[in-house]
Amino acid sequence: MWRRQRLWPLLLMGAGVVFSITTLYGRHWVVDANSAVWLAYIPCGLLFGGALLYYRRRNYAEVTEAGLRVSNLLSNVVIGYDEIRATRVQPLERHFQDGRTTGGPNRQRLLRPTMRDLKQKPALFVKLRADEAELARIRKKLGGQLFFEDTVALPLPDPDAMAWEVSSRLPERTTANLGGGRRRRRRGR
Repeated sequence: MWRRQRLWPLLLMGAGVVFSITTLYGRHWVVDANSAVWLAYIPCGLLFGGALLYYRRRNYAEVTEAGLRVSNLLSNVVIGYDEIRATRVQPLERHFQDGRTTGGPNRQRLLRPTMRDLKQKPALFVKLRADEAELARIRKKLGGQLFFEDTVALPLPDPDAMAWEVSSRLPERTTANLGGGRRRRRRGR
């Protein structure tokens, strides 16, 4: 999002400077409503650029001692390692191939423009094992774009490194042997 929007604050500030000077020069350096409007473009550009930088700084995923911390603009959530079943790296497009986006007029509406650009790039998929209350809490914090059923999809710059880091911290799972018992003897011998 930062790369797509980083030119707009500069254009706002540039237009504010150029047109306010032009308006002031044409009015013999008298400040009126027209020049004040163009002067207002400069702080608007600064505010918009600051908001983009803040948004860029608040959206991240990091590995901590407590678990995988996923943060977005307004909230963050820590997913404990005991709640993570598996991690894998796949194209982000796989997250949108489920039943909620197949066909119909609402298909494109569910995808934000920033997500459309990232669909072909690899993303980190974290499959969770938690009860319904915990899954509802995580979904409420992350939203429907990142979370569906029991999987969190995270578009990251280097999803392979993050998948390796998370997988290395998962607790060893000891499960019961579901097969491989002794064979019964055949009757004909």
